[in-house]
Amino acid sequence: MQVQFGTTPFGGRPMSLALLAAQRKTEEGLSEGKSVDKWELYRNLCEGKAIIGVGDRSLAVLSALLSFYPDAELSDENGLIVFPSNQQLSLRAHGMASPTLRRHLAALVEAGLILRRDSPNGKRYARKSRAGEVEEAFGFSLAPLVARADEIAAAAAQVRAEMAALRMTRERITLLRRDIAKLIDVAVEEDLEGDWHALWQTFRAIVDAIPRRATLDELGAICDQLTTLRQTVDKTLEFKENAQKMSANESQTERQYTESNTDSHFDFEPAPEKAGAAAETRPTPLSPPAGYPLSFVLKACPGISDYATDGIASWRELLTTAAQVRGYLGISPSAYADALDVLGQENAAIVIACILQRSDEIRSAGGYLRALTEKARAGEFSVGPMLMACLKTNQASHHKAAG
Repeated sequence: MQVQFGTTPFGGRPMSLALLAAQRKTEEGLSEGKSVDKWELYRNLCEGKAIIGVGDRSLAVLSALLSFYPDAELSDENGLIVFPSNQQLSLRAHGMASPTLRRHLAALVEAGLILRRDSPNGKRYARKSRAGEVEEAFGFSLAPLVARADEIAAAAAQVRAEMAALRMTRERITLLRRDIAKLIDVAVEEDLEGDWHALWQTFRAIVDAIPRRATLDELGAICDQLTTLRQTVDKTLEFKENAQKMSANESQTERQYTESNTDSHFDFEPAPEKAGAAAETRPTPLSPPAGYPLSFVLKACPGISDYATDGIASWRELLTTAAQVRGYLGISPSAYADALDVLGQENAAIVIACILQRSDEIRSAGGYLRALTEKARAGEFSVGPMLMACLKTNQASHHKAAG
């Protein structure tokens, strides 16, 4: 049947040009014979709610209103007026309080999703014929949903497309993060030349800037930055690979570098296969650094804190940072593993911190660590004197700068 809309609301609710325009737009949008599945339309509306401009609680009230419509298809031929009382509507809206219910009904009207068709006395009811057919009804009209069905479907499709693009961009960022981190790690472990520390710092700066709830535009910009960084890493690795191939063609044997200063005790790291039988011995590691609190270690070796993202507040964070710094210093995994076996985790971390603090003086950090490990294996080394020497040097530098 043809639905006739009232043009003015009941009681103290004011009339507005926006309401009149919504009524006329609904009448124009209703084509003869048009019908839509009410729950499919509702799902589209839930997906496109941000574009349509309606909230979750208002959608819950709309779901309750739709449940009072007897047919699965919303059609002008079957009438589009529902007329539940506030009490009935509240029960189907999960017991929503009357003031809240009225507020969300007004929000649905304002969003142009339903229209009021008020009776002369403001009550909601239907006048039926003797045959039981509804001749006239007063309540809420669902006609705007039918008139805007295409618009709501387009909004849902747009949101789904944006979500798919957001998901793909997140996946792309995840892959780039994994690739860049592992490529830098292998470059450091293989002791390839290059400013890997600077590349790592750039990588961490980009990753740390990712918002928890980033928009598609924000993630797109971050993805572009990571793509550029990945290209830089790839070019650096490719250059080093070509350089190694050229070096291999020029000479089949690796040249041995000899330090001209025979008084220097800082040597290159010896190859593991040349360490001899002594390297196979695995004595009990040194005891943890009792008597040296973490604050003392950081005071003697403050430089290692610069390599921690959020500072160092525990021994665990010191161990983690030392393992990372090991690669930056050019210490091979095998040399670090020997130090862990002989010195223990805490002492090895302290030694790494001291080597970092004196990196300007040490020509080969890997060779120096192996030498200290061999001394500790023979019982000729402890971390105390090394730590105190760093503390005195650090204090002397501060006094000199202050003077």
